[in-house]
Amino acid sequence: MSTTVENGMGGGFSNTGREKTYKKTTSSALKGAIQLGIGYTVGNLTSKPDRDVLMQDFYVVESVFLPSEGSNLTPAHHYPDFRFKTYAPLAFRYFRDLFGIKPDDYLYSLVNEPLIELSNPGASGSLFYLTSDDEFIIKTVQHKEAKFLQRLLPGYYMNLNQNPRTLLPKFYGLYCIQSGGINIRLVVMNNVLPRSVHMNYMYDLKGSTYKRRASRKEREKASPTYKDLDFQDMLEGLYFDAETYNNLMKTLQRDCRVLESFKIMDYSLLLGVHVLDQQHREGGEAGPAPGGGDGKRPVVQRVLYSTALESIQGDGKAAEALTTDHTMGGIPAKSHKDEKLLIFLGIIDILQSYRLIKKLEHSWKALVYDGDSVSVHRPGFYADRFMKFMSTRVFRKTQSKWAGPSRGGGGLDLDLDLAPG
Repeated sequence: MSTTVENGMGGGFSNTGREKTYKKTTSSALKGAIQLGIGYTVGNLTSKPDRDVLMQDFYVVESVFLPSEGSNLTPAHHYPDFRFKTYAPLAFRYFRDLFGIKPDDYLYSLVNEPLIELSNPGASGSLFYLTSDDEFIIKTVQHKEAKFLQRLLPGYYMNLNQNPRTLLPKFYGLYCIQSGGINIRLVVMNNVLPRSVHMNYMYDLKGSTYKRRASRKEREKASPTYKDLDFQDMLEGLYFDAETYNNLMKTLQRDCRVLESFKIMDYSLLLGVHVLDQQHREGGEAGPAPGGGDGKRPVVQRVLYSTALESIQGDGKAAEALTTDHTMGGIPAKSHKDEKLLIFLGIIDILQSYRLIKKLEHSWKALVYDGDSVSVHRPGFYADRFMKFMSTRVFRKTQSKWAGPSRGGGGLDLDLDLAPG
């Protein structure tokens, strides 16, 4: 297997004129290469018979060259020549199959419809693309994150086999585009927050308090992502019935132990809160659903795959009964003010290993600040602090089914509140 040295241009992006560039590659060229490459590799995979995943499958890297003039294997295109590498294709096919994603649906979402570039890059300078149907996120990752995910795959496979109900990221593919001496690595994941449901609040929570408040610049955005200290200021917890709370805590606890076993820390819980009462006060729908009746698949997430509610259910049957195109797989909850809510959540940013650089970073911060409040921490401590914050500050249990935290409670009647029209 040939290896390519990572070009030292950094992972940042810039705006040249109107079009964004990433590693000197225009966004349109990058999107085009993603769709051509995935179209080729997934199509090629359909000819390979289904079989059990073997240990060596995790280390396979397939590579295809796609010249702009085309070849006997690949179509002609308007972008610079590039090489497309697919990591562990059979293993990722197994993961997609485990989550009920058919090859045709995967291709339709990623290749047949335009990719939407999300305007807010990650803290790492990553670019994010969303499929038109809202199902998949494509994220650019650094070389070390891609290598870490490759090392993680056998354990990830084992964990999913034992426990497919998880709030950990669902990885569907790992790819690399090589062009002009530059490597752009990409991971395809599940989308935690559907666009078709308006998120009244979004949070990135770590269970840490050191510098864990959204910046002024972030707060000025139309849809800001708040942090741990903001959550404590804004909400006195999210209330669930006892069964939902227990399922959620059990899932989070199990996921944290898995992350700890891989020596992973600095992950976050991405949390979206949709206020149902506000939706009705403001006149019904959470926002117009894109798409139409032209016979094509509607361009809006259809809860085809894993949802927040399914991820915490024991057998998934209750989730199927409650999940509709209106609830979008959100988890019913109430605020401390007795407002009816739908909660969307998932653990993100798990490709951070607690290695020397992080140990040094924590030691330095601990000298200056209270070490227990710093986000970078050894994995066992990080997991325990994360769980303590989630189980006592963020998520709370009501005394009886659907009884709200305030007097009177009132049931959460999903059929009544979510009926269309």
